[in-house]
Amino acid sequence: MNLRSLIPFLDPSVKEWSLEARMLRWLTFLWIAIGLAMLFSASYAIADRDFNDGLYYVERQLLWMIAGMVGFSLLVNSPLRYVLGIADWGMLFCLGLIFLTLVPGLGTTVNGASRWLSLGPLPILQPSELIKPFLVLQAARIFGQWYRLSPVVRLSWIGIFALLLVGILLQPNLSTTALCGMLLWLIALASGLPLTYLGGTAIAGVMVATLSISLRSYQRQRIMSFLNPWADASGNGFQLIQSLLAVGSGGLFGTGFGMSQQKLFYLPIHYTDFIFAVFAEEFGLVGCVLFLLLLVGYATLGLRVAMKARTPVHQLVAIGVTVLLIGQSLLNIGVATGALPTTGLPLPFFSYGGSSMIASLLSAALLIRVARESGAEIVAFPNRKALNPQ
Repeated sequence: MNLRSLIPFLDPSVKEWSLEARMLRWLTFLWIAIGLAMLFSASYAIADRDFNDGLYYVERQLLWMIAGMVGFSLLVNSPLRYVLGIADWGMLFCLGLIFLTLVPGLGTTVNGASRWLSLGPLPILQPSELIKPFLVLQAARIFGQWYRLSPVVRLSWIGIFALLLVGILLQPNLSTTALCGMLLWLIALASGLPLTYLGGTAIAGVMVATLSISLRSYQRQRIMSFLNPWADASGNGFQLIQSLLAVGSGGLFGTGFGMSQQKLFYLPIHYTDFIFAVFAEEFGLVGCVLFLLLLVGYATLGLRVAMKARTPVHQLVAIGVTVLLIGQSLLNIGVATGALPTTGLPLPFFSYGGSSMIASLLSAALLIRVARESGAEIVAFPNRKALNPQ
């Protein structure tokens, strides 16, 4: 008995893998392999010190990767119309988990932010990461057929999207709020919504971000340390300075795999948000350029898939996933190199974190599935009721 016989809808209408789908699949696997190697290098010393097991973080990342690969395999072999049909429920479920993180006793607070959720014996989850692929799907469904929807459905889902951003902002998690807001905005822009709507939304977003920064001192301190980290080199500017030292120490060809010095307890959280600094130190400018070329290749394929997609919704899914994976990567790299203020965004497939790994794999699978269906006529939606667009 195989998986296809157990789940009947795993009978894809597209039997052959297109060139874009195959290339995206192998680029995804290459990205994961490089990321696991870097996590091994970046985390070994601190894992050995804290847990007496240098492979502590790598082993757990592998377990999350296996779990994510199950979802990856299901998505790349499932017609996208069925996946779109459950996108609303997945998003609402994750939205509920986000608000659970704000409940005392349920949310796990780390560094002053309640972004994680521990569900009994289950490991800690970060719902704001898990919701990202569902957000792409639901935004594509709504904005992809905006003019076919009733005003009630439009306003209902705009309200839900706004509630999501408020929930993440209250954790507080300004960086993820900004990423999700930009993701929604760019999907709406690609769908052809009037510029008056988009301009008003952009202004409102900037005002909310400004208000958040003015009310939270740690966010203001991050901005100030970004502008001049040397003004408080042993305090708020310490992390950025150590990251810049790591990037600069790499030179042209790097110090060699496993030979980073900054990961030896100088650079904080070097196996999560600042893992690119370790990569830059060990592989130098040449390695960074090659990695950026990988991202360029991935983005090019993603846009090519979007251009070949047969339906507007599929096009927006491809654009959304490309913006999510590549945009988040560039934001993370910008932080590590001092081009952007410090944020808490992980580098997809590199940074340690189960929720990020699963969300990245599911997102990549959606893009590959769109690529597989780009040559076939696919019905965009099943028949749904309530808030689901018809």
